[in-house]
Formats: sequence, structure tokens, C-alpha cells
Amino acid sequence: MQQQTPYLVGIGAANVDLHGRSRKAIVLHDSNPGYLHTSAGGVTRNILENCARQGVPAALMSAVGADLSGQVILSACKVAGIDVSRVLIRENTVSSTYMAMLDENGEVFAGMSDMRILESLPETYLVENARYLRAAAAIVTDGCLQLPFLERLLSVAEGHAPVFVDPVSTAYARKITPIVGGFYAVKPNRLELAVLSGMPVETDAQIELAAEHVLSRGTRRVVVSLGARGCYYADDAGRRVFRSLRPVDDMENATGAGDAFMAGFLHGHLLGLSVEEQLDYALASGIVAVRSPDTIHPGMSDSLVRETLERSRI
Repeated sequence: MQQQTPYLVGIGAANVDLHGRSRKAIVLHDSNPGYLHTSAGGVTRNILENCARQGVPAALMSAVGADLSGQVILSACKVAGIDVSRVLIRENTVSSTYMAMLDENGEVFAGMSDMRILESLPETYLVENARYLRAAAAIVTDGCLQLPFLERLLSVAEGHAPVFVDPVSTAYARKITPIVGGFYAVKPNRLELAVLSGMPVETDAQIELAAEHVLSRGTRRVVVSLGARGCYYADDAGRRVFRSLRPVDDMENATGAGDAFMAGFLHGHLLGLSVEEQLDYALASGIVAVRSPDTIHPGMSDSLVRETLERSRI
């Protein structure tokens, strides 16, 4: 019997991203001259595209509208090598959209999303694809999905495939807090960690305590993205580490950094790398991402990540 190639399944947001970067310091309540850029996005979709470009077989489960944005999303996935055969196409429904305003340094100043189409995903969608999900090497999802849907996903995958989650925002982190212990791994930023733990996260010691609290809920791995400072990692095996690479001095767009980081972390997990190697690979993936105006660096690849890693070691 032929052995099936391990694959990654992503269930969650797939949308069109609109980024506007200001030429100068942003002036509130006024029009700001800048540069506008549109690309396919969505946290889960972005993670999958980064993974696919790094060589990981990946499949998307989500919903898009029968509109131009939906075509853009599906086309971008196909070009990247993502399997979209299980994506639902909804008539008379608008595809998900995310809009971000970036400051003159490329950092996110404000963002807004319309993910209402994800509310149309029925729990039966998971039941119908249960065998496929359970055979996956890993599943990645995000906080944009409805809580009952995420609960059913955890139930379907339990004992079969590890489920990784990106909270996405403090609002969505608050939503998934009651079930955070059901996820194999969670990747919050500092603000999302504060929500998930209900604890302050201003100092390194506080970050460590907050991560311990999340682990105590049942989550096996917590990796906190800390921007230019790198990340903090803790797991149920007792491993604790702050990790960083050389800071980036040529950042174009920070919006895709977290998605690329999560992709690198997942890829490292699938490769069976050590914790330190996984974190370094994840950090290098994030560095590659921020050097492009696109949410996904068009040259993202395993070789580019490894080359970036070697050049970025402290």
C-alpha cells in the first residue's frame, strides 16, 4: 500500500487584503498621501501559502463569495500550490476583506476586517470532511471562526491531528479563551497573550507567567511573537526559551510577519526540528515576509528562509 504524503490543512480566513502605507507620519481625521496595494490574504490562507511556497503540501477549507474577490483568492491559492477543492463558494455573499493602514515605517497603525462569510460555515462541513482532517499531519486555524465551529473542529481532530491556532486579534482571543486548552499549540502576540491569560504582560517575567497560565489550561505549546524582540516559547515538557534574530532594517510591510512566523513554526514541526531550530526557522520566515510590500513575499521558499536565517543570526 502506497504511503500518503503528509499534508497540512488550514481552516479559516481567506480574504482580499488592502494595504495603505502613509508616506509621512499619519495625521488623524485627515486624508494621508500614501501607497495602496491589494493582494490575497486571510490569516489561515496566508499561513498556508507561506507553507506551500516552502514546500509543504497544503489544503484550504474556507468559504468565498461568487464574486471577483473570491476569484482573486482562489487564483492566488492555486498559483501557490494550495489545494482549494474543498473551499465552499457562496452565491450572493461578499468574500472576506481586510483593510490595513500602515504608518511611514510599515507598522500597522489600524485595521478593519469583514469576515461575515465565515459565519456561513456549517459544522456539517467538518463532519463531511472528518476523515480528511484526521489524516492530516497538522491542522491550522484562526480566531475568525465561530466558537461552536471551533469547538466541533477540536472534537473532530481530537486524538488524530494536532490543531494549531492563531488568535488573530484581542477580540478573537477573547472569544477562544474558553477553549484554548483544546488546542495543541497557540501563537499569540503580547496583547493576545494578555487576553488569553487574563494577566499583565509588560515584563519578560510577566510574559512567562502568562504563558504558564495558558499551558495550565491544557495547551501543549505556546509561542508568543514579540515583534523585533523575537519570540518566547513554552511547552508542557518544561522547555522555556526567549529567541531572537538580528532586527530587520529594511521592512516594507509588517502585516504578513505573524502569518509567516506561524508557517515557519508549523513547517519546523512537520520537519521534526528541535524547538530552537523551529523558532529560528519561524523567525527567519517572518523576516522574509516583512521585506515585501505583499502580504506574502513572492520569493518565499525554504531556501530563502534558510539563507535569511544564516544571515540573521546574532
